Amino acid sequence: MGIIVKSEPEIAIMRQAGRIVAQVLEVLKSQVKAGVTTEELDAIALREVRQRGAEPSFYHYRGYPANICVSINEEIVHGIPDRRVLKEGDVVSIDFGCVYKGFQGDSALTVGLGRLPAKARELIETTAGALQAGIAAARAGKHLGDVGYAVQQHVESRGFTVIREYTGHGIGRDMHEDPQIPNFGAPGQGPLLRKGMTLALEPMVSTGDWRTRVGSNHWTVYTMDGSLAAHFEHTIAITDDSPEVLTAL
Repeated sequence: MGIIVKSEPEIAIMRQAGRIVAQVLEVLKSQVKAGVTTEELDAIALREVRQRGAEPSFYHYRGYPANICVSINEEIVHGIPDRRVLKEGDVVSIDFGCVYKGFQGDSALTVGLGRLPAKARELIETTAGALQAGIAAARAGKHLGDVGYAVQQHVESRGFTVIREYTGHGIGRDMHEDPQIPNFGAPGQGPLLRKGMTLALEPMVSTGDWRTRVGSNHWTVYTMDGSLAAHFEHTIAITDDSPEVLTAL
Protein backbone atom coordinates (compact mmCIF):
# COMPACT_ATOMS: atom_id res chain seq x y z
CA MET A 1 0.00 0.00 0.00
CA GLY A 2 2.81 2.42 0.83
CA ILE A 3 2.81 5.36 3.22
CA ILE A 4 -0.18 7.66 2.70
CA VAL A 5 0.26 11.42 3.09
CA LYS A 6 -2.98 13.12 4.18
CA SER A 7 -4.40 16.42 2.95
CA GLU A 8 -5.34 19.16 5.40
CA PRO A 9 -9.11 18.43 5.04
CA GLU A 10 -8.41 14.78 5.86
CA ILE A 11 -6.31 15.71 8.87
CA ALA A 12 -9.09 18.04 10.02
CA ILE A 13 -11.47 15.06 10.16
CA MET A 14 -8.84 12.99 11.95
CA ARG A 15 -8.51 15.83 14.43
CA GLN A 16 -12.21 15.45 15.22
CA ALA A 17 -11.90 11.67 15.48
CA GLY A 18 -8.92 12.07 17.78
CA ARG A 19 -10.73 14.46 20.05
CA ILE A 20 -13.60 11.99 20.42
CA VAL A 21 -11.12 9.24 21.34
CA ALA A 22 -9.51 11.53 23.92
CA GLN A 23 -12.87 12.43 25.46
CA VAL A 24 -13.97 8.81 25.72
CA LEU A 25 -10.67 7.76 27.27
CA GLU A 26 -10.98 10.55 29.83
CA VAL A 27 -14.38 9.19 30.86
CA LEU A 28 -13.01 5.65 31.03
CA LYS A 29 -10.05 6.78 33.12
CA SER A 30 -12.45 8.30 35.66
CA GLN A 31 -14.28 4.96 35.93
CA VAL A 32 -11.22 2.81 36.66
CA LYS A 33 -12.14 1.90 40.24
CA ALA A 34 -11.98 -1.13 42.48
CA GLY A 35 -15.09 -3.24 41.94
CA VAL A 36 -15.71 -2.18 38.34
CA THR A 37 -15.61 -4.92 35.70
CA THR A 38 -13.81 -4.54 32.41
CA GLU A 39 -17.02 -5.28 30.50
CA GLU A 40 -18.64 -2.34 32.30
CA LEU A 41 -15.86 -0.14 30.94
CA ASP A 42 -16.54 -1.55 27.48
CA ALA A 43 -20.23 -0.60 27.72
CA ILE A 44 -19.32 2.91 28.85
CA ALA A 45 -17.01 3.33 25.85
CA LEU A 46 -19.75 2.29 23.41
CA ARG A 47 -22.26 4.67 24.96
CA GLU A 48 -19.84 7.60 25.02
CA VAL A 49 -18.52 7.20 21.48
CA ARG A 50 -22.01 6.94 19.97
CA GLN A 51 -23.16 10.00 21.89
CA ARG A 52 -20.42 11.87 20.00
CA GLY A 53 -21.51 10.66 16.57
CA ALA A 54 -18.76 8.08 16.01
CA GLU A 55 -18.37 4.31 16.11
CA PRO A 56 -15.76 2.15 17.88
CA SER A 57 -13.00 0.96 15.57
CA PHE A 58 -12.03 -2.23 17.34
CA TYR A 59 -15.36 -4.08 17.38
CA HIS A 60 -15.13 -6.95 14.86
CA TYR A 61 -11.81 -5.62 13.54
CA ARG A 62 -10.15 -8.86 12.39
CA GLY A 63 -12.71 -10.60 14.59
CA TYR A 64 -12.01 -8.71 17.83
CA PRO A 65 -15.11 -9.12 20.05
CA ALA A 66 -15.20 -5.85 22.04
CA ASN A 67 -15.10 -2.06 21.76
CA ILE A 68 -11.96 -1.44 23.83
CA CYS A 69 -8.90 -3.35 24.96
CA VAL A 70 -8.32 -3.55 28.72
CA SER A 71 -4.99 -5.12 29.67
CA ILE A 72 -4.15 -5.67 33.34
CA ASN A 73 -0.78 -6.12 35.04
CA GLU A 74 1.27 -8.64 32.99
CA GLU A 75 -1.08 -8.20 30.01
CA ILE A 76 0.44 -5.85 27.44
CA VAL A 77 -2.26 -5.30 24.80
CA HIS A 78 -5.50 -6.73 23.38
CA GLY A 79 -7.04 -7.70 26.71
CA ILE A 80 -10.70 -8.56 26.03
CA PRO A 81 -13.25 -7.02 28.43
CA ASP A 82 -15.14 -9.56 30.49
CA ARG A 83 -16.39 -10.05 34.05
CA ARG A 84 -12.98 -9.47 35.63
CA VAL A 85 -13.24 -7.08 38.56
CA LEU A 86 -10.62 -4.37 38.94
CA LYS A 87 -8.89 -4.31 42.29
CA GLU A 88 -6.55 -2.13 44.30
CA GLY A 89 -3.00 -2.28 43.00
CA ASP A 90 -3.88 -3.20 39.40
CA VAL A 91 -2.00 -1.60 36.51
CA VAL A 92 -4.74 -1.08 33.91
CA SER A 93 -4.05 -0.21 30.25
CA ILE A 94 -6.98 0.92 28.09
CA ASP A 95 -6.72 1.15 24.31
CA PHE A 96 -9.54 2.73 22.30
CA GLY A 97 -10.13 3.81 18.74
CA CYS A 98 -13.03 5.30 16.83
CA VAL A 99 -14.02 5.96 13.25
CA TYR A 100 -15.57 9.32 12.40
CA LYS A 101 -16.60 10.34 8.89
CA GLY A 102 -14.42 7.56 7.49
CA PHE A 103 -11.24 8.35 9.41
CA GLN A 104 -9.65 6.77 12.47
CA GLY A 105 -8.35 7.94 15.82
CA ASP A 106 -6.44 5.64 18.19
CA SER A 107 -5.01 6.21 21.67
CA ALA A 108 -4.15 4.35 24.86
CA LEU A 109 -3.28 5.10 28.47
CA THR A 110 -2.33 3.23 31.60
CA VAL A 111 -3.80 3.88 35.04
CA GLY A 112 -2.64 2.64 38.41
CA LEU A 113 -5.53 1.72 40.68
CA GLY A 114 -5.00 2.98 44.21
CA ARG A 115 -1.69 2.57 45.99
CA LEU A 116 0.98 1.00 43.79
CA PRO A 117 4.50 -0.24 44.49
CA ALA A 118 7.17 2.29 43.50
CA LYS A 119 8.27 0.12 40.55
CA ALA A 120 4.76 0.08 39.07
CA ARG A 121 4.42 3.85 39.42
CA GLU A 122 7.79 4.35 37.77
CA LEU A 123 6.81 1.98 34.94
CA ILE A 124 3.70 4.04 34.16
CA GLU A 125 5.60 7.33 34.34
CA THR A 126 8.40 5.99 32.13
CA THR A 127 6.02 4.69 29.48
CA ALA A 128 4.13 7.98 29.35
CA GLY A 129 7.46 9.80 29.08
CA ALA A 130 8.60 7.48 26.31
CA LEU A 131 5.56 8.42 24.26
CA GLN A 132 6.37 12.09 24.68
CA ALA A 133 9.99 11.43 23.69
CA GLY A 134 8.84 9.66 20.54
CA ILE A 135 6.44 12.46 19.65
CA ALA A 136 9.17 15.07 20.12
CA ALA A 137 11.41 13.16 17.68
CA ALA A 138 8.70 12.83 15.01
CA ARG A 139 9.54 15.81 12.81
CA ALA A 140 9.52 16.25 9.06
CA GLY A 141 12.97 15.43 7.68
CA LYS A 142 13.73 12.93 10.44
CA HIS A 143 13.45 9.16 10.06
CA LEU A 144 11.32 6.57 11.82
CA GLY A 145 14.52 5.22 13.35
CA ASP A 146 14.90 8.54 15.18
CA VAL A 147 11.47 8.04 16.77
CA GLY A 148 12.18 4.46 17.85
CA TYR A 149 15.59 5.45 19.17
CA ALA A 150 14.09 8.25 21.30
CA VAL A 151 11.55 5.86 22.82
CA GLN A 152 14.12 3.14 23.46
CA GLN A 153 16.65 5.47 25.06
CA HIS A 154 14.06 6.97 27.37
CA VAL A 155 12.90 3.53 28.51
CA GLU A 156 16.23 1.75 28.83
CA SER A 157 17.92 4.65 30.61
CA ARG A 158 15.41 4.11 33.40
CA GLY A 159 15.96 0.38 33.66
CA PHE A 160 12.88 -0.82 31.80
CA THR A 161 12.41 -2.74 28.54
CA VAL A 162 10.55 -1.90 25.32
CA ILE A 163 8.34 -4.61 23.88
CA ARG A 164 9.79 -5.47 20.47
CA GLU A 165 7.16 -7.80 19.02
CA TYR A 166 4.38 -5.18 18.78
CA THR A 167 4.63 -1.76 17.18
CA GLY A 168 2.92 1.50 16.39
CA HIS A 169 1.54 2.07 12.91
CA GLY A 170 0.37 4.47 10.28
CA ILE A 171 -3.31 5.40 10.54
CA GLY A 172 -5.95 7.15 8.45
CA ARG A 173 -8.95 5.65 6.69
CA ASP A 174 -7.67 2.29 7.94
CA MET A 175 -6.75 1.51 11.53
CA HIS A 176 -3.42 0.01 10.50
CA GLU A 177 -1.58 1.57 7.56
CA ASP A 178 2.08 1.65 6.62
CA PRO A 179 4.56 2.13 8.17
CA GLN A 180 5.07 -0.09 11.18
CA ILE A 181 6.70 1.95 13.96
CA PRO A 182 8.96 -0.05 16.29
CA ASN A 183 9.71 1.30 19.76
CA PHE A 184 13.41 0.85 19.15
CA GLY A 185 15.74 1.84 16.34
CA ALA A 186 18.81 3.66 15.10
CA PRO A 187 19.00 7.37 14.26
CA GLY A 188 18.78 8.16 10.56
CA GLN A 189 17.34 4.77 9.64
CA GLY A 190 13.94 3.87 8.18
CA PRO A 191 11.40 5.86 6.15
CA LEU A 192 11.70 9.63 5.98
CA LEU A 193 9.02 11.56 7.86
CA ARG A 194 7.04 13.98 5.71
CA LYS A 195 4.40 16.60 6.38
CA GLY A 196 0.92 15.05 6.23
CA MET A 197 1.89 11.63 7.53
CA THR A 198 -0.39 10.47 10.34
CA LEU A 199 1.03 7.96 12.79
CA ALA A 200 -0.02 6.10 15.93
CA LEU A 201 2.95 5.97 18.29
CA GLU A 202 2.49 3.45 21.09
CA PRO A 203 5.29 2.48 23.46
CA MET A 204 4.69 -0.77 25.30
CA VAL A 205 7.09 -1.27 28.20
CA SER A 206 7.76 -3.99 30.77
CA THR A 207 9.59 -4.22 34.07
CA GLY A 208 11.22 -7.45 32.84
CA ASP A 209 11.97 -9.08 29.50
CA TRP A 210 10.62 -7.94 26.12
CA ARG A 211 9.42 -11.36 24.97
CA THR A 212 5.69 -12.03 24.79
CA ARG A 213 3.10 -14.78 24.53
CA VAL A 214 -0.49 -14.79 23.30
CA GLY A 215 -3.16 -16.17 25.61
CA SER A 216 -5.68 -18.93 24.99
CA ASN A 217 -8.27 -16.44 23.66
CA HIS A 218 -5.87 -15.81 20.73
CA TRP A 219 -5.90 -12.06 21.43
CA THR A 220 -4.50 -11.05 24.80
CA VAL A 221 -0.72 -10.51 24.76
CA TYR A 222 1.24 -11.18 27.98
CA THR A 223 4.82 -10.64 29.02
CA MET A 224 6.51 -14.03 28.75
CA ASP A 225 8.07 -13.71 32.20
CA GLY A 226 4.96 -12.38 33.96
CA SER A 227 6.43 -8.93 34.53
CA LEU A 228 4.25 -5.80 34.69
CA ALA A 229 3.55 -3.89 31.47
CA ALA A 230 2.25 -0.44 30.55
CA HIS A 231 1.03 1.06 27.26
CA PHE A 232 0.49 4.63 26.06
CA GLU A 233 -0.49 5.79 22.58
CA HIS A 234 -1.32 8.95 20.63
CA THR A 235 -2.27 9.57 17.03
CA ILE A 236 -0.13 12.38 15.61
CA ALA A 237 0.22 14.33 12.37
CA ILE A 238 3.61 15.36 11.00
CA THR A 239 3.72 19.11 10.28
CA ASP A 240 6.28 21.66 9.16
CA ASP A 241 7.05 22.24 12.84
CA SER A 242 6.32 20.21 15.98
CA PRO A 243 4.05 17.19 15.43
CA GLU A 244 0.39 17.74 16.21
CA VAL A 245 -1.14 15.32 18.71
CA LEU A 246 -4.59 14.54 17.33
CA THR A 247 -5.78 12.50 20.32
CA ALA A 248 -5.17 15.14 22.99
CA LEU A 249 -7.94 17.04 24.79
